Order: sequence, then C-alpha cells, then structure tokens
Amino acid sequence: MTMTRTHTATDGATGIRIGELTPFIGAEVTGATFEDLRDPALWEQLTTLLHERELVVVRSLDITPEQQIDLAGRLGRPVPFLMAKYRHPDHEEIMISSNAKKNNLAIGVARVGNFWHQDSSYQRSAPPYTMLHGIDVPGTSGHTLYANAADVYDRLPKEWKLKVEGRTAVHTVAKRQRISPEHAGLSIAEFKALVEEQHPPVEHPLIKTDPTTGRRYVYGAPEYMERVIGFDANENEEFFALLDRLIQDPARVYEHRWTPRDLVIWKCELTYHAATAVEPGVDRTVHRVSIGAREPWAA
Repeated sequence: MTMTRTHTATDGATGIRIGELTPFIGAEVTGATFEDLRDPALWEQLTTLLHERELVVVRSLDITPEQQIDLAGRLGRPVPFLMAKYRHPDHEEIMISSNAKKNNLAIGVARVGNFWHQDSSYQRSAPPYTMLHGIDVPGTSGHTLYANAADVYDRLPKEWKLKVEGRTAVHTVAKRQRISPEHAGLSIAEFKALVEEQHPPVEHPLIKTDPTTGRRYVYGAPEYMERVIGFDANENEEFFALLDRLIQDPARVYEHRWTPRDLVIWKCELTYHAATAVEPGVDRTVHRVSIGAREPWAA
C-alpha cells in the first residue's frame, strides 16, 4: 500500500509530499527545494526514510554542485572519485557519469554501472551512501533499476537460507575491470595479475543484519563476487544463478525513470542497482557523490 502525507516546513510552507515508491523499496519527496531540505525536521524525516526504505528520490531538486556536496556532507563524508580525470573540474567530490563530449573529448565516464551490483562491495570498507543528481537526463532511456537486498534475502528458499548462514564471500572487481590505454601490450594473464595487485580480493559476510531495521540482507552480487567460501563450483554457480533471478525479478524491481534534476540517494549495502542503456544519439549526464562514514575508515 502506498502512503502519502504532507509535510509542513518550519516557515509554514506546505505542499511537500512524501510517499512510498513501492511496497518493497524506496520513498519519494516532491515539492521540496534546497532551502526546504535545510529545515532540520524535514531533513531528519528524509534520513529516517532513507534508513528505513533504503532509497529516497527527491524529485526535481534544482541545486548547484556546491549544494549537492553540502547535502552529501550532512549524511557523511563526501569522498573524491578515484579517477581524477572524471571528477568535476571544480569539485573533486563529484564524479561525472556522462556519455556526452566537449571538444570531442569525453566529459565523464560512459556506460558506468550497467550491471547489477552493490556499490564498491569489492572494497574492504565501502562508503555507506551514494547520491546522484540528474543534470541532463532523457525521459525515454538511461533509467536506473533498484532492488532491496533485504527483500532478496526474504525470498531465498528455506534450504538456501540454511546453506548461506554464516558463510563468507570473496568479492573482486576482476569481472568488471575496464581495459585502459595503459594496459596496451599486456597479456590476459598479466592484465589479470595487475588487477588483482591493484584491487586485491576482499572477504565479507554473505548475510548481514541492518542495524536500523533489524532485517537480514544478502551482501554480494554475482558480478562482484568470485565465490562463496565452502561452496563447490556447482553450488557457487547454482547460488549465483538464484541470486540473479531474485535480484532481477521484475515484480520486485523499482525502475527509476529520471526527470530533470532528480536527486536519488541510497544505502549502498542494502541496494542493488543497475543502469539501463541510453538510446543512440542522446546525451545523459548525472553527478555522483560517494558518501563515506564521517570518520576515516579503519585499515
């Protein structure tokens, strides 16, 4: 059941509406401005929804890059994007995800995240939140799909819940590492060895518990997992296939069809997502901020 309610800001303004996106993931805020979000009561409501619903969409929020970083800083610590050439020219905290070009040069990373994953699970300590702002978004393609990792756990067959209990999974970026010009001349074996050296595999518990909701969830997507420790090759293959089916079940996926200036925030560990293709000849640009914990992560 979808709920809708009206929020009254501290200055007496009305018309901000908050509702569920689907029964299984997401909340939507409409009619809010940046100034509205500076109201502590509304911001607390938004962050509560984020922690309870995993994903929050603020529709048509007209903000500057500085204001996006300001909002991100209220959740945690904006983290500069690893690849400097794809950072915003004035704001290192913003990664530009774009297929557009300027003076025949790419202004951002094209075809990023076009597979189901949980952000940066191949890192030992992944940032807890991601924030996207739609700068130039077509309404007909380039959508983003979302699924709830707790909902995925709930739908695991009982026998698989028993099999995965207490297991650890090995996460790696190897399946999705891109070949760059500096890799020219390397053999496949040399390239794989370099990737493993730069991004060593890490281990994470396969099943975790969300501290806010108390719900259990699956931490890991097949594209970022090498294997589940203790499973043989057949069990890993069977589990990965099951996981893909559960994550991609159309009845349990929210498809975000971008409208200009949408702000989308999600909890990285609890939210599977994938970007869909952009139709030929159409530009799409989104500003992404990765939000780390307020204190530096432990090594």
